[in-house]
Amino acid sequence: MIDQHQQNSTANNNEAPGKATAGIEHIIVIGASSGGLEAIKTIVKNLPPGFSPPVFIVWHMSPDIHGILPQVLNRVNNIYAAHVYDKEPIKPNRIYVAKPDHHLIIEDGSARVTRGPKENRFRPAVDPLFRSAAYAYGSRVIGIILSGALDDGTAGLLTVKRYGGVAVVQDPTDAEVPSMPRNAMREVEVNYAVPAAEIANLLVRLTREKPNENSVVMNDEQTKKEIEIAAEENALQKGIFDYGKLTPYTCPECHGVLSQLKEGNLVRYRCHTGHAYSLDTEKQIER
Repeated sequence: MIDQHQQNSTANNNEAPGKATAGIEHIIVIGASSGGLEAIKTIVKNLPPGFSPPVFIVWHMSPDIHGILPQVLNRVNNIYAAHVYDKEPIKPNRIYVAKPDHHLIIEDGSARVTRGPKENRFRPAVDPLFRSAAYAYGSRVIGIILSGALDDGTAGLLTVKRYGGVAVVQDPTDAEVPSMPRNAMREVEVNYAVPAAEIANLLVRLTREKPNENSVVMNDEQTKKEIEIAAEENALQKGIFDYGKLTPYTCPECHGVLSQLKEGNLVRYRCHTGHAYSLDTEKQIER
Protein backbone atom coordinates (compact mmCIF):
# COMPACT_ATOMS: atom_id res chain seq x y z
CA MET A 1 0.00 0.00 0.00
CA ILE A 2 1.16 3.51 -0.75
CA ASP A 3 0.13 5.87 2.04
CA GLN A 4 1.10 9.47 1.46
CA HIS A 5 -1.95 11.30 2.73
CA GLN A 6 -0.52 14.76 2.30
CA GLN A 7 -2.64 17.63 1.08
CA ASN A 8 -1.09 20.21 -1.23
CA SER A 9 -1.33 23.87 -0.29
CA THR A 10 -0.62 26.42 -3.01
CA ALA A 11 -1.32 29.93 -1.85
CA ASN A 12 -1.77 31.58 -5.23
CA ASN A 13 -4.81 33.68 -4.34
CA ASN A 14 -7.40 34.08 -1.61
CA GLU A 15 -10.24 32.18 -3.26
CA ALA A 16 -10.71 28.50 -2.51
CA PRO A 17 -12.99 26.29 -4.60
CA GLY A 18 -16.19 24.84 -3.23
CA LYS A 19 -17.40 27.87 -1.25
CA ALA A 20 -21.13 27.08 -1.47
CA THR A 21 -20.96 23.43 -0.50
CA ALA A 22 -22.63 23.40 2.91
CA GLY A 23 -23.67 19.92 3.98
CA ILE A 24 -21.33 18.11 1.57
CA GLU A 25 -18.00 17.44 3.26
CA HIS A 26 -16.62 14.96 0.74
CA ILE A 27 -17.16 14.13 -2.95
CA ILE A 28 -16.11 10.75 -4.33
CA VAL A 29 -15.30 10.54 -8.06
CA ILE A 30 -14.51 7.19 -9.70
CA GLY A 31 -13.19 6.49 -13.20
CA ALA A 32 -12.92 3.08 -14.84
CA SER A 33 -12.71 1.41 -18.23
CA SER A 34 -11.93 -2.16 -19.33
CA GLY A 35 -12.12 -4.54 -16.39
CA GLY A 36 -13.55 -1.83 -14.15
CA LEU A 37 -17.06 -3.17 -13.69
CA GLU A 38 -16.09 -5.77 -11.09
CA ALA A 39 -13.98 -3.24 -9.23
CA ILE A 40 -16.87 -0.76 -9.13
CA LYS A 41 -19.25 -3.46 -7.92
CA THR A 42 -16.79 -4.50 -5.21
CA ILE A 43 -16.41 -0.95 -3.92
CA VAL A 44 -20.14 -0.22 -3.85
CA LYS A 45 -20.99 -3.60 -2.31
CA ASN A 46 -18.59 -2.93 0.57
CA LEU A 47 -19.81 0.60 1.34
CA PRO A 48 -21.99 0.82 4.46
CA PRO A 49 -25.65 1.53 3.47
CA GLY A 50 -25.59 4.85 5.33
CA PHE A 51 -22.45 6.10 3.57
CA SER A 52 -23.16 9.80 3.23
CA PRO A 53 -20.73 11.30 0.65
CA PRO A 54 -22.14 11.38 -2.89
CA VAL A 55 -20.35 9.11 -5.35
CA PHE A 56 -19.93 9.96 -9.05
CA ILE A 57 -18.91 7.28 -11.55
CA VAL A 58 -17.68 7.39 -15.13
CA TRP A 59 -17.28 3.97 -16.74
CA HIS A 60 -16.29 3.89 -20.39
CA MET A 61 -19.04 2.35 -22.49
CA SER A 62 -20.23 2.21 -26.06
CA PRO A 63 -22.45 5.21 -26.96
CA ASP A 64 -25.13 3.01 -28.49
CA ILE A 65 -25.83 0.74 -25.52
CA HIS A 66 -28.29 1.17 -22.70
CA GLY A 67 -26.37 1.81 -19.50
CA ILE A 68 -26.89 -1.03 -17.03
CA LEU A 69 -24.52 0.08 -14.29
CA PRO A 70 -27.15 1.69 -12.01
CA GLN A 71 -29.26 -1.47 -12.02
CA VAL A 72 -26.20 -3.59 -11.26
CA LEU A 73 -25.20 -1.37 -8.34
CA ASN A 74 -28.71 -1.27 -6.91
CA ARG A 75 -28.56 -5.05 -6.62
CA VAL A 76 -25.46 -4.96 -4.40
CA ASN A 77 -26.23 -2.05 -2.06
CA ASN A 78 -29.14 0.02 -0.77
CA ILE A 79 -27.40 3.29 -1.68
CA TYR A 80 -29.53 4.50 -4.57
CA ALA A 81 -27.72 4.55 -7.92
CA ALA A 82 -29.08 6.15 -11.09
CA HIS A 83 -27.98 7.86 -14.27
CA VAL A 84 -27.54 11.53 -13.51
CA TYR A 85 -29.80 14.07 -15.19
CA ASP A 86 -28.74 17.58 -16.19
CA LYS A 87 -28.63 20.12 -13.35
CA GLU A 88 -29.51 17.44 -10.81
CA PRO A 89 -28.87 18.64 -7.22
CA ILE A 90 -26.07 16.87 -5.41
CA LYS A 91 -27.38 15.00 -2.37
CA PRO A 92 -25.78 12.77 0.23
CA ASN A 93 -26.06 8.97 0.17
CA ARG A 94 -26.45 8.82 -3.62
CA ILE A 95 -24.52 7.26 -6.49
CA TYR A 96 -24.55 9.30 -9.71
CA VAL A 97 -23.63 7.39 -12.88
CA ALA A 98 -22.67 9.02 -16.19
CA LYS A 99 -25.09 8.32 -19.05
CA PRO A 100 -23.86 6.64 -22.25
CA ASP A 101 -22.48 9.16 -24.78
CA HIS A 102 -22.64 12.04 -22.25
CA HIS A 103 -20.00 13.69 -20.09
CA LEU A 104 -20.71 14.02 -16.39
CA ILE A 105 -19.35 17.24 -14.91
CA ILE A 106 -19.84 18.76 -11.49
CA GLU A 107 -20.72 22.31 -10.59
CA ASP A 108 -20.98 23.69 -7.08
CA GLY A 109 -24.14 22.00 -5.79
CA SER A 110 -25.32 20.28 -8.98
CA ALA A 111 -24.29 17.86 -11.71
CA ARG A 112 -24.29 18.54 -15.44
CA VAL A 113 -24.89 16.13 -18.31
CA THR A 114 -23.44 17.31 -21.62
CA ARG A 115 -22.42 16.15 -25.08
CA GLY A 116 -19.24 18.16 -25.19
CA PRO A 117 -16.29 16.98 -27.32
CA LYS A 118 -14.90 13.53 -26.65
CA GLU A 119 -11.79 13.24 -24.51
CA ASN A 120 -9.38 10.39 -25.14
CA ARG A 121 -11.97 9.24 -27.71
CA PHE A 122 -14.55 8.66 -24.99
CA ARG A 123 -17.79 10.30 -23.93
CA PRO A 124 -18.26 9.98 -21.01
CA ALA A 125 -14.59 10.48 -20.17
CA VAL A 126 -13.00 10.41 -16.74
CA ASP A 127 -10.96 13.61 -17.00
CA PRO A 128 -13.92 16.05 -17.29
CA LEU A 129 -15.54 14.58 -14.17
CA PHE A 130 -12.38 14.74 -12.07
CA ARG A 131 -11.36 18.15 -13.38
CA SER A 132 -14.75 19.73 -12.67
CA ALA A 133 -15.05 18.11 -9.24
CA ALA A 134 -11.66 19.49 -8.23
CA TYR A 135 -12.52 22.97 -9.49
CA ALA A 136 -15.85 23.05 -7.62
CA TYR A 137 -14.99 21.18 -4.41
CA GLY A 138 -11.22 21.45 -3.99
CA SER A 139 -9.85 19.50 -1.04
CA ARG A 140 -13.20 17.78 -0.47
CA VAL A 141 -12.64 15.52 -3.48
CA ILE A 142 -11.40 11.93 -3.34
CA GLY A 143 -10.53 10.73 -6.85
CA ILE A 144 -10.23 7.02 -7.65
CA ILE A 145 -8.81 5.45 -10.83
CA LEU A 146 -9.71 1.80 -11.44
CA SER A 147 -8.91 -0.83 -14.06
CA GLY A 148 -8.69 0.32 -17.68
CA ALA A 149 -6.52 0.68 -20.75
CA LEU A 150 -4.41 3.71 -21.73
CA ASP A 151 -4.52 6.76 -19.45
CA ASP A 152 -7.88 8.53 -19.33
CA GLY A 153 -8.19 9.93 -15.82
CA THR A 154 -4.51 10.72 -15.30
CA ALA A 155 -4.90 14.42 -16.11
CA GLY A 156 -8.06 14.62 -14.02
CA LEU A 157 -6.45 12.92 -11.02
CA LEU A 158 -3.53 15.32 -11.30
CA THR A 159 -6.03 18.19 -11.08
CA VAL A 160 -7.67 16.60 -8.02
CA LYS A 161 -4.29 16.39 -6.34
CA ARG A 162 -3.29 19.90 -7.37
CA TYR A 163 -6.51 21.28 -5.87
CA GLY A 164 -5.80 19.65 -2.52
CA GLY A 165 -7.85 16.46 -2.91
CA VAL A 166 -6.92 12.85 -2.25
CA ALA A 167 -5.65 10.66 -5.11
CA VAL A 168 -6.40 6.92 -4.97
CA VAL A 169 -5.73 4.19 -7.53
CA GLN A 170 -6.57 0.52 -7.66
CA ASP A 171 -3.34 -1.39 -7.12
CA PRO A 172 -2.26 -2.21 -10.70
CA THR A 173 -1.46 -5.79 -9.68
CA ASP A 174 -5.11 -6.12 -8.60
CA ALA A 175 -6.55 -4.55 -11.77
CA GLU A 176 -7.76 -6.69 -14.66
CA VAL A 177 -6.32 -4.07 -17.04
CA PRO A 178 -3.61 -2.16 -15.14
CA SER A 179 -2.80 0.68 -17.58
CA MET A 180 -5.07 3.40 -16.17
CA PRO A 181 -3.95 3.09 -12.54
CA ARG A 182 -0.35 2.50 -13.55
CA ASN A 183 -0.25 5.58 -15.79
CA ALA A 184 -1.90 7.66 -13.07
CA MET A 185 0.81 6.56 -10.61
CA ARG A 186 3.49 7.52 -13.13
CA GLU A 187 2.31 11.13 -13.35
CA VAL A 188 0.55 11.75 -10.00
CA GLU A 189 1.90 11.42 -6.47
CA VAL A 190 -1.01 9.26 -5.40
CA ASN A 191 -1.95 9.02 -1.75
CA TYR A 192 -3.10 5.39 -1.82
CA ALA A 193 -2.75 2.39 -4.14
CA VAL A 194 -4.90 -0.45 -2.80
CA PRO A 195 -6.84 -3.48 -4.09
CA ALA A 196 -10.46 -2.87 -5.02
CA ALA A 197 -11.62 -4.92 -2.03
CA GLU A 198 -9.97 -2.42 0.34
CA ILE A 199 -11.16 0.82 -1.24
CA ALA A 200 -14.55 1.00 0.51
CA ASN A 201 -12.96 0.73 3.96
CA LEU A 202 -10.41 3.36 2.94
CA LEU A 203 -13.23 5.69 1.86
CA VAL A 204 -15.04 5.20 5.17
CA ARG A 205 -11.87 6.15 7.02
CA LEU A 206 -11.01 9.12 4.80
CA THR A 207 -14.51 10.57 4.94
CA ARG A 208 -14.48 10.54 8.73
CA GLU A 209 -11.67 13.09 8.54
CA LYS A 210 -12.23 16.77 7.93
CA PRO A 211 -11.02 18.01 4.54
CA ASN A 212 -8.02 20.28 4.62
CA GLU A 213 -9.95 23.54 4.25
CA ASN A 214 -6.72 25.48 4.79
CA SER A 215 -5.56 24.35 1.36
CA VAL A 216 -5.88 27.45 -0.82
CA VAL A 217 -5.41 26.93 -4.54
CA MET A 218 -5.86 29.06 -7.60
CA ASN A 219 -8.97 28.46 -9.70
CA ASP A 220 -6.81 28.57 -12.81
CA GLU A 221 -8.21 29.74 -16.13
CA GLN A 222 -7.05 26.72 -18.16
CA THR A 223 -8.97 24.31 -15.92
CA LYS A 224 -12.02 26.57 -16.08
CA LYS A 225 -11.89 26.73 -19.88
CA GLU A 226 -11.51 22.95 -20.21
CA ILE A 227 -14.56 22.44 -18.02
CA GLU A 228 -16.50 24.91 -20.16
CA ILE A 229 -15.48 23.01 -23.29
CA ALA A 230 -16.84 19.78 -21.79
CA ALA A 231 -20.02 21.77 -21.11
CA GLU A 232 -20.34 22.29 -24.89
CA GLU A 233 -18.80 25.74 -25.17
CA ASN A 234 -16.59 26.52 -28.18
CA ALA A 235 -12.92 25.65 -27.59
CA LEU A 236 -11.53 28.17 -30.06
CA GLN A 237 -13.62 30.99 -28.62
CA LYS A 238 -12.46 29.96 -25.16
CA GLY A 239 -8.88 30.53 -26.29
CA ILE A 240 -7.65 27.05 -25.45
CA PHE A 241 -4.81 27.45 -27.98
CA ASP A 242 -3.42 30.21 -25.75
CA TYR A 243 -2.30 27.54 -23.28
CA GLY A 244 -0.33 25.32 -25.67
CA LYS A 245 1.65 25.17 -28.88
CA LEU A 246 0.52 23.97 -32.28
CA THR A 247 1.74 20.57 -33.48
CA PRO A 248 1.91 18.86 -36.90
CA TYR A 249 -0.70 16.34 -35.72
CA THR A 250 -4.36 16.46 -36.70
CA CYS A 251 -7.43 15.45 -34.75
CA PRO A 252 -8.81 12.06 -35.88
CA GLU A 253 -12.33 13.20 -35.00
CA CYS A 254 -12.52 16.50 -36.92
CA HIS A 255 -9.09 16.73 -38.68
CA GLY A 256 -8.27 20.05 -37.04
CA VAL A 257 -4.76 20.91 -35.88
CA LEU A 258 -3.88 19.67 -32.40
CA SER A 259 -2.34 21.97 -29.81
CA GLN A 260 -0.04 20.49 -27.18
CA LEU A 261 -0.81 21.29 -23.54
CA LYS A 262 1.62 20.60 -20.69
CA GLU A 263 1.08 20.30 -16.93
CA GLY A 264 4.46 19.54 -15.41
CA ASN A 265 5.59 16.37 -17.20
CA LEU A 266 2.08 15.52 -18.36
CA VAL A 267 1.50 16.13 -22.08
CA ARG A 268 -1.98 16.34 -23.64
CA TYR A 269 -3.53 17.58 -26.89
CA ARG A 270 -6.66 19.54 -27.88
CA CYS A 271 -8.07 20.62 -31.22
CA HIS A 272 -10.01 23.77 -32.11
CA THR A 273 -13.36 22.05 -31.54
CA GLY A 274 -12.31 20.72 -28.14
CA HIS A 275 -11.51 17.05 -28.71
CA ALA A 276 -8.82 16.08 -26.21
CA TYR A 277 -6.22 13.34 -26.19
CA SER A 278 -3.73 12.07 -23.65
CA LEU A 279 -0.21 11.21 -24.73
CA ASP A 280 -0.98 7.48 -24.83
CA THR A 281 -4.10 8.06 -26.93
CA GLU A 282 -2.15 10.32 -29.29
CA LYS A 283 0.48 7.60 -29.72
CA GLN A 284 -2.29 5.23 -30.72
CA ILE A 285 -3.47 7.82 -33.27
CA GLU A 286 0.02 8.12 -34.77
CA ARG A 287 0.06 4.38 -35.40
